[in-house]
Amino acid sequence: MAEELHLDTTLSKAEQYRQLLPQIEALTAGEPDLTANLANTAAALRQAFGFFWVGFYLVKGDELVLGPFQGPIACTRIRRGKGVCGSSWAEARTLLVPDVEQFPGHIACSSDSKSEIVVPVLKNGEVVAVLDVDSDQLNDFDHDDQMALEKLMQLAARWF
Repeated sequence: MAEELHLDTTLSKAEQYRQLLPQIEALTAGEPDLTANLANTAAALRQAFGFFWVGFYLVKGDELVLGPFQGPIACTRIRRGKGVCGSSWAEARTLLVPDVEQFPGHIACSSDSKSEIVVPVLKNGEVVAVLDVDSDQLNDFDHDDQMALEKLMQLAARWF
């Protein structure tokens, strides 16, 4: 596959995800490098949907450490159970936050972030990373995002 996305922005968000996910799978197929696959995945999501920030945090010891991302500079390290990312890691589940100001212990890496979804990457039942997607709009994520991003993180688990 050429390093180019083909997206029909007239489609619903769910249909756009159905169009995008096979392209990400094709883009990463056969590529053994974790960083390359995470970087292209973050770029594809940001390009497709215009999210404020898209990136990965990798589990390293007792912290999440910033990995490949697209967007403004970000927090470098997050402790387990802290903020949305650390909570998603600790609970091993997706957290969809319509208003980050209402999330207890939210870590404000950027004051422009208004809503967030964090999806864990599970390998052999253990969280090895999380996908963090932020929007500069309130309530910007829904069930369609959750279902598609969880499916995408099942693919991402193969890269670890």
